[in-house]
Amino acid sequence: MSNIHAIRTLISASIAALAMLPAFGFSQELPASMPVTSTLDYRMNERVIQVPAGPDDVLLETTVFQPDGAGPFPLIVINHGKDPGRPSLQSRDRFYHMASVFVKRGYAVMVPMRQGFSKSGGRYRDRGCDMTANGYTQAEDIRATLAYARQQPWIDGGRMIVAGQSYGGLAAIALGTEALPGVRGLINFAGGLRDDSNRCAWRSQLVAAFADYGAKAKVPSLWMYGQNDSLFGPELASRMHAAYAAAGGRGRLVEFPAFKRDAHGMLASRDGEKVWLQDTEQFLREIGMPTAIVVDVPAPPSPARTDYAQVDDIAAVPFLSETGRRAYRDYLTKMTPRAFAVSASGGWTWAEEGEDPDGRALATCSAKSKEPCRLYSVDDYVVWHDERIDRAEKAAATAALMPAPNPTAESDPTTSVGSTTAR
Repeated sequence: MSNIHAIRTLISASIAALAMLPAFGFSQELPASMPVTSTLDYRMNERVIQVPAGPDDVLLETTVFQPDGAGPFPLIVINHGKDPGRPSLQSRDRFYHMASVFVKRGYAVMVPMRQGFSKSGGRYRDRGCDMTANGYTQAEDIRATLAYARQQPWIDGGRMIVAGQSYGGLAAIALGTEALPGVRGLINFAGGLRDDSNRCAWRSQLVAAFADYGAKAKVPSLWMYGQNDSLFGPELASRMHAAYAAAGGRGRLVEFPAFKRDAHGMLASRDGEKVWLQDTEQFLREIGMPTAIVVDVPAPPSPARTDYAQVDDIAAVPFLSETGRRAYRDYLTKMTPRAFAVSASGGWTWAEEGEDPDGRALATCSAKSKEPCRLYSVDDYVVWHDERIDRAEKAAATAALMPAPNPTAESDPTTSVGSTTAR
C-alpha cells in the first residue's frame, strides 16, 4: 500500500469518527449573491466608478469595462435585476460574460447599480404593485448613467445602446419612452418584476406597463425570453410584447428554447452567448452599431487538471464526512461551470453556473471554515494537488486522533457549508 493511499484511508476513518462528535459540524446554505472577490479583471480594464444620479447627486456604484486605448468607444449600458431580500445586500453585478463579448467588439461597458442596491447611495425606491411606475422610477438611474457617459471623452455619445435583465429589462423599456440622444436601441432580456405580496396582480400589471411604454416608445428594441423562464414564461412574455406592439412600440420578440434549468438566468451563464449573440448581432446591424471583433480578450485562466483522481471517485475526495460525500455526489449532477471546494477541517461547498464558480466556492467555504479551503474539482476534472494533501491530511489525521473535546466546553465547530448557485 502506498503512503498516500494509507494516509487517505487513515483520514477517511478519522473523519468518520469525528463525524460522531456532537460539536463537529453543521450545514448552512449561504446566499447565491454572496460577494466573491474585489479583484478587477485587468484583461478588460475593469474598474468601479461612482456615477452621480438624481437631484441630490446620489452616487451609483458602476462597473466599467473597456478596450485598451483612449477611445471614444461605442457604449452599452447593462442593467441588473433584483434578488430576493434587501437590495443593499445584493452584490455588484458585472455581467462579465456579456461584457467580454462587447469589449471584443470595441465597446465600452457600464453596469450601474441603481439607488439602494449594493454599495450605491440612496434608498431602494419601490412603487409596490404599480409596475408602470416601478419601471419609470428605475429608469431614472439609467438616464443619469447615460448623461454621465456623454460627458466622458472615452465614450462615443452618438453610438449607445441600453440592455437590461429582469427588472433591468423592464427599466430599459421604460427608458425608451424618452428622447435619448445617441441611444440607438434597447435590449430586453427576460424583462419584468414579480411581486407576490399583498395580492398583487403583477402579471396583468406588467402587461399594462408595457402597453404604456409602447404607446410612448421612441427607440427600437429586441426582446428575448426563454420557454422555461421561471418568472416570465412564454404565455406572459407574448402578452407583454403584444401589448407593447399594439400600442405602437417597435420591438422584435425572440422566444428561445428551454435553457438549462431556468432560462431566466441565461444571460449570467457562460453558455448563454450561444443563445443571445446571433439575434443581438442582427439587431445591432439593423441600428447601425458595430458587430465585428476588433479586440483580443484572452480567456480567463482556469485551474490545471491533475491526475489525483477521477472526478466521479467520491471516495477520493479528502476530509469529507458522510454528509459531505452526499453533497459531492449531488454536486456531480450539477451544471457546468461548477466547482467544489474543501478544507482540512471538513468544510465544503460547491457552486454552479454564473460568474466565477471557482471563486464563489472558495469564498463561501472559507467564510465558514476554520481552515483555508482549496478547490478539489472544477467542471468535469480534479484540480487537487498531492503536495497539498500530504501536509493537510497529516495535520487533519493527527487532530482526529486526539482525545474528543469535552461536550460541555465552549467550542468553535467546523462548518460544512452548503451550495452557492448563481442567480
